Amino acid sequence: MSIEENKAIARRYFEEIWNQRNLGVVDETFAETFVGHGPPNPLFPTGDYHGHEGQKQLVNMYRSAFPDGKFTIEDVIAAGDKVVTRWVIHGTHTAPMGDLPPTGKPVIIPGMTIARFAEGKYVEDWHNWETLGLMQQLGVVPQPGS
Repeated sequence: MSIEENKAIARRYFEEIWNQRNLGVVDETFAETFVGHGPPNPLFPTGDYHGHEGQKQLVNMYRSAFPDGKFTIEDVIAAGDKVVTRWVIHGTHTAPMGDLPPTGKPVIIPGMTIARFAEGKYVEDWHNWETLGLMQQLGVVPQPGS
């Protein structure tokens, strides 16, 4: 697959899986042996998840907690078999996330994803987002100086 084709698949991840809530795209665009790495969360305490089901569980957890969440892609940069996507999500925390009850608070969370592709499918990715800022926006962690 070309770099441009991998970039298009990365865009589909955010637009179709997250924004349009189409989990069927996971089966089309992720290898069965996929491994994801991200910050620890209530579902995956180590931050790692595997395969189609792991990816779907992660998406379902966050989209349940932030049902109006919408990703905006800021940049997509690619080289070789990797694609880096810089993004921002806007949403409202209206349902539980693990032990955290809904706060009703709006959040703006910037982040980045580095995805590695093989044969036109995600085989591994690394997510990083402003976790501390998220917890501060939700009121779980105090803002500096408060």
